Amino acid sequence: QVQLVESGGGSVQAGDSLRLSCAASGDTHRTACMGWFRQYPGMEREGVATIYIPSRATFAADSVEGRFTVSHDNAANTLYLQMNNLRPEDTAMYYCAALRRSYRSGQDCAQMRAADFGVWGQGTQVTVSS
Repeated sequence: QVQLVESGGGSVQAGDSLRLSCAASGDTHRTACMGWFRQYPGMEREGVATIYIPSRATFAADSVEGRFTVSHDNAANTLYLQMNNLRPEDTAMYYCAALRRSYRSGQDCAQMRAADFGVWGQGTQVTVSS
């Protein structure tokens, strides 16, 4: 089993930056795609950014394009999300996730569908004040 643990969330002001980390452990060698999702109270989880590990291709939601950057350190089995120019609308619980092993293509990774991701971290809260 794969286990994911997020860290790095906090309370900041608009315009500030944060970097989230997601440490992976367990049987991770066949994981082709990892990503970040966020969830507002009472809402469904939505995709933020994903990375297709074999090619290192990255994908980002329109709402964060140009501000957030996802990366992955293979040796450390750690996923990162660099968040710059944060806005109050970015306030949410952020989750790290791994794509189900039956989904292997970069196209699946790019879709950022929560239902396609089978392993989730516990979440880390990001709060941005104006």
